[in-house]
Amino acid sequence: MLARGRTLCTPPLRAAIARLAPPMDAVAAYHFGWTDRAGNPVAGDGGKAIRPALALLSAEAAGADALAGVPGGVAVELVHNFSLLHDDLMDGDETRRHRATAWTVFGPAQAILVGDALATLGTEVLLDSAHPSGDRPAPATHTDAARAVRLLTVATRKLIDGQAQDLSFEHRDVVTVEECLAMEGNKTGALLAAASAVGAVLAGADDRTADALERYGHHLGLAFQAVDDLLGIWGATEITGKPHWGDLRQRKKSLPVAAALAEGGAASRRLAELLADPKGRGEESEEVLAGRAALIEQAGGRAWTQEEARRQHTTALAALDEVPMADEVRERFVALAEFVVVRER
Repeated sequence: MLARGRTLCTPPLRAAIARLAPPMDAVAAYHFGWTDRAGNPVAGDGGKAIRPALALLSAEAAGADALAGVPGGVAVELVHNFSLLHDDLMDGDETRRHRATAWTVFGPAQAILVGDALATLGTEVLLDSAHPSGDRPAPATHTDAARAVRLLTVATRKLIDGQAQDLSFEHRDVVTVEECLAMEGNKTGALLAAASAVGAVLAGADDRTADALERYGHHLGLAFQAVDDLLGIWGATEITGKPHWGDLRQRKKSLPVAAALAEGGAASRRLAELLADPKGRGEESEEVLAGRAALIEQAGGRAWTQEEARRQHTTALAALDEVPMADEVRERFVALAEFVVVRER
């Protein structure tokens, strides 16, 4: 499914990037893993491509060919990468997918510009879906393309809300589990929700079908982020491609941290004291960060987050029961959800 998403969506994604003025096209190509910093083609890692896979599946859930979901898959991937470019800069992350982030190679200004360009390209791609291309008829009506644009723009606004919430949490000593779930529902759940429904919308699905698929994607997003939060603390750098202890170094109030702080025991209280201490912020040694990870685990934060990923996974699958679809398509949705909660990167 992931390979199909990449195969069908990468050519139109490259075509969309080619619309950008130099040097933005080159910066975007580097960020997507298509070229090295000198512009030479490479066989890079462009990411998991979960969102394009969901867009194609959602078109099939509405009884259409997977190709009807391609513009949606491309648009969502563009918005997703807009967020990655900006997040890397805001978080100060210097590596992504095992190599230097775009802002460290081309500078912060270019990363910001290219991120902005990708977000607007997503809307352009969806609007273009209502127009014939070459020998192909338009895959969507003007009305359905407009519905898809609204779906994506609302998701983008929620994504930005979530990033703002996430940044604000870094300056607070304590964040509740409920606040953390609300933030992650915006930052991650909103775009996966859009990906899970956009193909169906482009295929002309009714609101009931689209809404159920959105709920599937929203809860899948929460499961995805719960796993991401675990990997942000305990993931292996050689597998994830992200800095070791990255979330702890930034003192992010991710789900394991919020759950540990809420536990109230000795390990929880000690963790709260350490996070409130301004000394050495961002300059902690590996030993210090490992000690904090141990406290989070002792306070139950790791186990609670693992269970939360499973709870959200179960809720996501329940939403599929409201959508009549071919058994093969349903099985693919289920398999994709399972992949999200067992992945290691």
